[in-house]
Amino acid sequence: MAIDIKQVNTSAHTNVGKAKANADVAKSGSQASQGAATASTSAPPKSDSVSITSQAQQLQSTQAKLANIPEVDQGKVQEIKLAIAEGRYKIDPEKLATNIAQFENELKDLN
Repeated sequence: MAIDIKQVNTSAHTNVGKAKANADVAKSGSQASQGAATASTSAPPKSDSVSITSQAQQLQSTQAKLANIPEVDQGKVQEIKLAIAEGRYKIDPEKLATNIAQFENELKDLN
């Protein structure tokens, strides 16, 4: 089977030529931008600086203070243990129920 090459679209050849020309222009533009990048890197480097606000400094100071406070007041624990042992520790059921209900309501608000 023979192919008739006389009917070949010549615009395809010109499109290939244009694509090659566009690639050459892009390549030369890329080389120019690389030269500009090299020139800009020769400028003196800028120094970085950090500024901490007064609020951040206060927060950091407060966190440091809280880290030194024990989570459990051992004096209070010993006082309650002694009161229980001596029979002086009284539980108010109304107050206990109120505190439990309040705690549960606060937990609901977290969700």
